[in-house]
Amino acid sequence: MLAGLVLAGCTQGYAQPQAAGEQPAIAGGKTAAPPRPTDVKLASGDPRQSGGVIAAGGADAVYNYGPSVMLDRGQTRMWWCSQYGGAGPAGDDILYAQAQSLDGPFAGPGGGIPAAVFSGAPGQFDGMHTCDPSVLRVGSTYYLYYTGAAGDHALGNSIGLATSTDGIHWTRAAGGRPILGPSHDVHRANVYGAGQPSVVHLDGWFYLMFTDTTGRAAGTNGAGQFVLRSRDPAFGSGVQALDVGGFVPVASTSAPRARSVVDGFSADLMWVGALAAFVVAHETDGGTTLTFWTADFTEHPFQPVVVPGPWREGPGLVRRADGHAPLSSAGPCDRVPFDLVRATGLGGAGAPTDLRHFGLDLLGTQACANPDRVAATFDGVTMPSPERTMDLVRAGQRVRIDRRAVAAALAGELLEKAPPEVAVLPVTARLRSGAEAVQAPGRGLAMVLDDHRLWPIPDPLVAAGNASAPHPVTDARWDGYRPGPALAG
Repeated sequence: MLAGLVLAGCTQGYAQPQAAGEQPAIAGGKTAAPPRPTDVKLASGDPRQSGGVIAAGGADAVYNYGPSVMLDRGQTRMWWCSQYGGAGPAGDDILYAQAQSLDGPFAGPGGGIPAAVFSGAPGQFDGMHTCDPSVLRVGSTYYLYYTGAAGDHALGNSIGLATSTDGIHWTRAAGGRPILGPSHDVHRANVYGAGQPSVVHLDGWFYLMFTDTTGRAAGTNGAGQFVLRSRDPAFGSGVQALDVGGFVPVASTSAPRARSVVDGFSADLMWVGALAAFVVAHETDGGTTLTFWTADFTEHPFQPVVVPGPWREGPGLVRRADGHAPLSSAGPCDRVPFDLVRATGLGGAGAPTDLRHFGLDLLGTQACANPDRVAATFDGVTMPSPERTMDLVRAGQRVRIDRRAVAAALAGELLEKAPPEVAVLPVTARLRSGAEAVQAPGRGLAMVLDDHRLWPIPDPLVAAGNASAPHPVTDARWDGYRPGPALAG
């Protein structure tokens, strides 16, 4: 097993309102919002933890760890690493369960014990073990990033990808091959290799954080967390690696690992719109430390915060479907909830188990202090509009959507009531039922809204849900439309 180490230090600098994306005020754009000082200390409150274990596999599942927790259209969903003797082949399996609240109890899709939904594929790179899930939903597609291994040999771990339309039945992507393996920059005593992925979708980019004990910038014991990003969920093209000076294009996911963002193992990543920051959750002596980074990973906008309590393996942050922080039901403009699930004991196999929930709120965030902050806080959130339709906040504006199911598919979070603060954002376009959908080779798929702009969508199921059959157009015709932001961030 791997054990976490120390937290990152704080420096002075400035935070940007969002990550590199479609608004000019994003990530150092020409009209960026005024900079704000970093290393800010935020107050915390409302500490909480479950009364006991909230989820476990069946009787022969002697370990349960590495959870990925998603708030998804009214459900709390969780995937984690365990092992069922009857799942086959012998080795780690990914289990799934759901609940009405974070404190459980979590049960399988039809009730009863959690289900083994993803296991090894004999003869492939993940022939024995599938573990460490990180799950996103973008549009109608669920993405499962996981650690796979064919056996227990040295440097056998790599990262794979599978997709699903329901989060339960999975199909391997990338031809069943790994999307990322060890870089082999440096061979150390720790021969774990590459794994423990955590993925966030932000402004069209998939951000992948992971462990690689062979990475150049890892510690002497192999500890370290590296970050790649790409607009391709399989990281087969357009890959950028986080380097000392920021993100730089690289030829492949095996490029040298020049910079680590946290000295630790088994960490989790989340984007916090209300704070305009990434947060990395990693284990330290006192509990789970939350280390904050600006959108380009250059500065620490806030001082680290510790969620105290026992732990045996890295945490799973409770996230929206897109990997962003959920809004606070008690006051989204003043507080941000940080909830997580982590293993707290050792099972019969001497491996981590006893999944429990811990959390707290950060207070005084002033997340609605101006329209730019409101736009960042509610980006990707959908809510009822005054016209009995749905409003989706994207790129600093509201899009009015006729069909609730379409709005829910595009959104990272769904609210049943519109917060009054959102009214400051303009309604600029409407997605009507049956609106035109177009696709062009190499350009993707998009909807033509009533503002006559082209708004990209992530998958054909979104168009089908809107009763919009996509029709092919030439690149020239595609370029003739005025471009709009992507409807799914």
